[in-house]
Order: sequence, then C-alpha cells, then structure tokens
Amino acid sequence: MAELLGLGDEHGEGTSEAPALAGPCLADNRLNLDVYPDGCCRFLQLFERRWGDLAQVEFVRLSSNDRFLGATLGILPRLESLKSLVLKGGHAWDEFGSCQPGSLTSLPPDFENLRCLTHLDLSFNRLSTLPSCIPHLPSLRVLLVSHNSLVALPEDFGCLSKLTFFSAMKNQLKDLPQSIGELAALQDLDLSENALECLPDEVGNLRNCTELDLSGNRLSSIPDSLANLKSLRRLHLHSNLLVTVPASLASLPNLSRLDLQNNCLRAVPPEIQTLPFVHLRGNPLGETEPSPQTGNCAASLVARRLQRLFLASGEDSFTVTSEGCKVLLACGIHFHFPPGAASDPLRIHFRTLPPDPQWVKLRHHDVLLSMVLELRPHGVEFQQEVEIWMPYASPQTLHQREVVVRTFSGQSWSDLRTKKHVACCSVLHFSWFLVVSRLVENECKVPAEGTLLFSSVDPDIKVIFPPGVTEETRSVKLQVCVEEITADAGCRASPLLCLSQDCPVDFLRPVRIQLPLPLGVTGLNLDRSRLHLLHGDLQGQTWDDITNQVVLEFTHLYAVFEVTHFSWYWLWYTTKTYIGGIAKKVYERLRMYQVNFIALQRKKDPEQVLLQCVPKHKVDPVLKKLQDRYRGPEPSDMVEMFEGEQFFAAFERGISIDMDRPDCVDGRLSFIFYSHLKNMKEIYVTSPVDRKGQAVKGQVSFYRGAVPDSIPEDASRRRKGPDSLWLATLPIKLPKLKSRWGENPGPLNGFSFPPLNLGNAETGYLTQANLLSIARRVGADWQTIGLNLGLTYQQIEEDLDKQILDMLFSWAQQNLEDPDCVDKLITAMKESGRQDIADEIETIIELGRQKYRESIRRVGLEQESSTEDSAIAMV
Repeated sequence: MAELLGLGDEHGEGTSEAPALAGPCLADNRLNLDVYPDGCCRFLQLFERRWGDLAQVEFVRLSSNDRFLGATLGILPRLESLKSLVLKGGHAWDEFGSCQPGSLTSLPPDFENLRCLTHLDLSFNRLSTLPSCIPHLPSLRVLLVSHNSLVALPEDFGCLSKLTFFSAMKNQLKDLPQSIGELAALQDLDLSENALECLPDEVGNLRNCTELDLSGNRLSSIPDSLANLKSLRRLHLHSNLLVTVPASLASLPNLSRLDLQNNCLRAVPPEIQTLPFVHLRGNPLGETEPSPQTGNCAASLVARRLQRLFLASGEDSFTVTSEGCKVLLACGIHFHFPPGAASDPLRIHFRTLPPDPQWVKLRHHDVLLSMVLELRPHGVEFQQEVEIWMPYASPQTLHQREVVVRTFSGQSWSDLRTKKHVACCSVLHFSWFLVVSRLVENECKVPAEGTLLFSSVDPDIKVIFPPGVTEETRSVKLQVCVEEITADAGCRASPLLCLSQDCPVDFLRPVRIQLPLPLGVTGLNLDRSRLHLLHGDLQGQTWDDITNQVVLEFTHLYAVFEVTHFSWYWLWYTTKTYIGGIAKKVYERLRMYQVNFIALQRKKDPEQVLLQCVPKHKVDPVLKKLQDRYRGPEPSDMVEMFEGEQFFAAFERGISIDMDRPDCVDGRLSFIFYSHLKNMKEIYVTSPVDRKGQAVKGQVSFYRGAVPDSIPEDASRRRKGPDSLWLATLPIKLPKLKSRWGENPGPLNGFSFPPLNLGNAETGYLTQANLLSIARRVGADWQTIGLNLGLTYQQIEEDLDKQILDMLFSWAQQNLEDPDCVDKLITAMKESGRQDIADEIETIIELGRQKYRESIRRVGLEQESSTEDSAIAMV
C-alpha cells in the first residue's frame, strides 16, 4: 500500500514516517479523499496506475461536489471488496457562504454488484428518488440519505433485510411503502423533518426498532400498531400536528423517552400524561376543542375570524380591544392578539431602533439579524399570550445555527422560546425585542441517575453523565462550532465544544465527553504526540493545554476524556509546541468578518454618496445591484471587523457634510458593523471650495471606533494607536459646478423667504432652514418631484421659473393648513427616487417628535409613564 499512498521514494522504498496532512489520507484498506477538492481525480489516477492495490480497498470516502464524480461512479462497482462508501455533498459553498448539495442524482444500476457493501452514505445530495440498485444490496446494514429531495421510497424497500440503521431526515417524503414493515433487523429509523401525513400500520412490525424519530412532519395521528414495538426506547414525535395519541404507547416496556412537544394535543390519555419521561410542552392542553369547520391545529388558532389591521408607513400606533386582532406593519412585523388578551381597549405604540452595542450585548458567536423593536406600554400584562413575528436577514450555515427572539427586561437580555424556522415568539408583556442567530443550543436536565446529551449539529459529539454525578437535578447546555478551523498547513482542529450549567458547583463524578478527531486524522494514522486537548475560559481569552491532566482514549474516529468542570474544549492536531497562543488567535478570527468598503456616487447627482461596509462574499452581488444608478472606485482592500464594532467615515480634502446630522460625531459619520444588516448610508456632500473653475478631488477615509465589550482584551489592545485606527481610503470627485441661473443670483444665493413651520408640534416641524437644506440636494430631479407634489406643468414652467427653492416654498405656503403635508413631501421624494431625502426628512421629524414628547413628559401631561426608558442610554 505504500506505493498507492504515494509515500515511497523514486526507487519504490517505503518510509516509516506518518503521511503529512496534505497528502492522500489512506490507511491500510481505507481511502479518504473527501477532504480534497480534487478527490475524484486522485481516485481516477489511482485506478489507472495502481488498480491491483485499489481493488483491495474496503472503505472509501468521496465528495459528491467533485466535477469528476460521474467518471468515478462508473468505477466504484468494480471494487468488489468495498464495505463502506461515503458520497456526501456539503463540501462546497456558494458566494453567500451557504452549503451546496452534491451533484449526485442517481447511481448506476451495477452498484448492486457491491455484494459486500454494508454502509452507504449519500447525504447532502440531489436525489429525488432512491436509486433502484439500493434495495438489491444484500449486505447493506447502514443507509443514510438525509438532506436530499426524496418524495417517496420504492415499494421494494423492504428487501433490505439486514438494514439496522436508516436515516432520511430533511427530505420531502409524504408517505411510506407498506414494505417498510419487512425491515425486521431495523434498530434506528430517522424520518424527521419530512412531509409525512400518515404512517402505514406495518410500521408496527419493526419489532427490533429501539429509536424512531418522526419529528418535524405533518402527522395528525399515529397508528395503534406502534404499541407492538416492544424494543422501542426513544420515540420522537415533536413538531407535528398530532391531535391524539394512543394510550397503548404507555405499555411499551423499554420506552424511556416520549417527545410530544409542539403538537396540537388538547387532551392526553392519563396513562401517557403520568409517564415520567413524556415531554408535552408547547401543546394547547386543556383548551376548548375546535369546531369541525376549523380543521387542523393551524386553522384552529382562533375560533372565529379576527379583525385584520394593515398599518401604512409612518403610522406608529394602533388600538387593541377585547375582541383581539391581527396586525401587519409596513416593515413586515405582525402580531396576533387572541380574543381576551386585552380586557379593555389599549393603545399600542411601536418603533424600530438601531442596535447600540453599548446596550445590545451580543454573546460569543451571536449574529444580529434585525433592528430593535420597541413595543409600549411596557408595564401592562396581557391576559393571554400575544404572538410576534419578526422578519430577519437569513443567516448562513442554517444547519449549524438557530434563530431566536431576544427581549430586554430593563436590566438584561434573555432568549425567548422561538418557533423553529421563523422568528415567532409569544409574550405576556411588551418591551424591546430583536432577532439573533446563535450556535444551536442543546439542553437537558441531569438527574442523580445520570443521562446522555448529544449535539443535534454533530451527533458524534456526546456527553455522558454517570449515575451519582449530582445530588440535585441541574440544567446543562451544549453548543458546537463546526466551522473548518486550520491555523496553517501544520494544524488541524476538531469542532469547538462549549458546555455550561446552571450550578456553580462542579460535578461529583467525572463526566465523559466524546469528540471527533480533527479532520483527516483517524485512530490508524494518529500520532499521539501531536494531539492536544485545550480548555478555554468562558471569554475565550486563555487556552490551556490539559492533555497531561486527563486520560485520553481513542477509537478510529473519536477521542474520549473525562472532566468535572464545564467550559470550552478543543482538540488540536499539530507539531507546534505552544498551542495555547495559536488557538487564542484562531478563536479571535472565528468571531471576525472579512469586509470591504464601497463609496459610490449617484450618476444623476454626484453629490449624493453611498457608503457601505459589505462582507467580502457579498461585494459582487451588491455592486451588481447598484451599478445602474451609481458609479465609483473599486471596493477597498479587505479588512477584518468584529460583529457590533463601531467605525467612522470621514470626508477629507475639500469635501464636507452637514455637521448637524444626529449620526455625525466630531465631523465624522458613525457606523456600527453587523454582518447581516446593511451598514449603509447615503449622504449629501458639499465643498467649501469654489467649483466653478475646477472639480474637487477629495476622499473618504474609514477609521475604527469602539470595540464591543465582549471582545478579548488582547485583541482590542492590538488595535490601539494612530496607525491601527485607519482602515481604508476611497476617492470622491465632485465635478465642476455649472451655474443654473447664469450671472443672476439664484434662490440659494441671498434670496430670502418668509419664516416657515410646516407640520405641527406633535408630529414635528419642517422649518425654513430644513427646507433650504433639502432644496440644495434636489438637483436634476426637481421637475419630477414637483409633479409628484401635485403641481401643474404650468406652475413648474412659468410660476416657478425652474427655480427649485422657489418651487418648494411655493408648495409649502399652499399646504400650511394641511395636516398631512409632511407625509406628502416624503411620499413625493420616494416616488421620485430620492429615498435619501425622504430619510433625512423622517429623521428631522422624528427628532421633533421626540422633543415634543420630552416636553410633555417634563410638565407631567403624559398619561402613561415609562420607567424603563431610563434603563437604556439611547432612549
């Protein structure tokens, strides 16, 4: 096998050294090529040059994202000794960082010649039907086809008489063949997250089945025959539409877990309800039965039709009565107030706020997905739970993360129980809310008898609590970061494991932890002197090598060790000696984003500048979307930023901005970087330089600001100093100014207008100075804006004499008595394609509205008090 490995010298002599991580990962009869982008190409080369050795291989791993997969599939059936074959996708990513399924859509018919094949993994591919050769593999014991597009299983599926494990999770299965009951040897069956609406009675014939997972389907009932599964230990039925369960399930002699959470169960048989291992949370137990017309659980949320309210942009409140209602805001947020939630009519006020990192404290590896939603009044408690749906920016790597709604109590933020796949939560009182993506969190209660906790992201990561590990039941949480971690060519790392508990006392007995070995390392090629077990503190600031403090045991794929204290644990495989410092730097990089800055000028109005900080993988799509309306220099060089980090944009060399902007600090625009928010502003720039004679060649520079509190101290210390604050500089050019009014002074050069207050005190005023600032920004769009304001062509051509400011003041004088005049002005700007001016007007109005409310509050005229407002600095 040395020649096949490529380990011999030019004379064919072998070497005793272990293969380098960069070389082909082949040990004895195992060929692991899925870690290489050209794995199939290497396989084809081995086929041509070393067929005699290749024919002896029993275990093969290949990536189905490989472009040479088709040619490889034609050769694999010739490996008559093959026992295990892995053809998984998920080894490639698109431009947005999403995992790409493999290209496998079927298998050649002659795959049935693999008479020795016992293990087949086709996960993360594009299978819409199960290949016809699979039911004819006589020795197959383990079959994985999860994360595909299967809609059905073949009728002859029951021919797999030796099958003991079958996983088809995350497909589109709607029903099962009756022959599934013929799988007499089957022990583990995972059909979670499909579209199953019913089960055949033959499922009850799986008498050796110990674990059955049917969660995340559309089942409204399950057959009584499940009571025949005498070997069943764990039955997962959560997140379905079950309205009833058979009482006979309580008679299963070996059942130790029955998960019925998040169904539509209004009543449960007493035999089921008294089981100590049944989980019923998330069911409408005890509620009134729905009428026959309401149908299933989704339709029975309300017994009668609720009033629907659709709020337009600019509205900031609505009234809820005891009859309940459904409310949809213009921004996409919607609410469901059930009947009786409010006993008396109640006025609800809402607004969205930018997330201030001094207030919104993100935890390790959190990603912010929304603005902050404030709902008032804060202190009122509803009689029934109110549902809130919040739109959010879709996070990457959905299988590794989960979306939760987080709420602020006035002191701290806490996670709410959030419905799967949607940011929906139920609350009894209002405060502040936002949407966050976090590492998937698995939780369990640890009793004195002990238990088992494993990761739903990587089920190979397990924590085993032995009997006597604790006196009092305590809650334990597990999170896993599975991003590929490679510091350099000589370092590999396992998934990063974080364990936490609600008890400050260490466990009474050691807890056993199982971690996968780093990628490319197996028990057969493992050099134990290179393997290091690291323990990190909760802030990730120190990483200690505890390899010599624990007993490490190894299998072919896993490392097992025991601890009594919970924190971060990490396996590293490297030749380096001081690994703690390297791990610390890598951990910091895990929390950083590679970004580019862009500065574009509007083609029709170069004084309108768009600034944006964009994650590297989104730059090309963003520029493509903007190229029709904007032009500018190439994006800046790549820099790294933390989630929630502040940065500034400063216009330099003859270019200035309005210093009165609320986001202007010491003459620079303030930004907060959040990887899934836009981080974009449109600014109107001017130049104090006389542009009648020449263009102004200026620039915009970006500088670092405050680093979030959660960032390690050393990382922020390295950023201090004048050189480290600068990030990037991009050129801005203002063209030579052409006078619109010739030699005569125009309305912006000394012509005066009477004092003006447009709007009213409660909603905010637009003053003469505000209108003057807006007029300077209108530019070539002034005629379109005039028409959208309702002015006639005759007024534009004659009365206004093509003078923008005169047009605006003329229109304003005509609409002084109109209470909706400011909304009309904002609408006219939006319809004219000037969202930037509309945003500026709304900012001015919001500041005026806040000042009005503050003045009312100071004189004690406000009807409701909000003591929570003092809890945050930005309110």
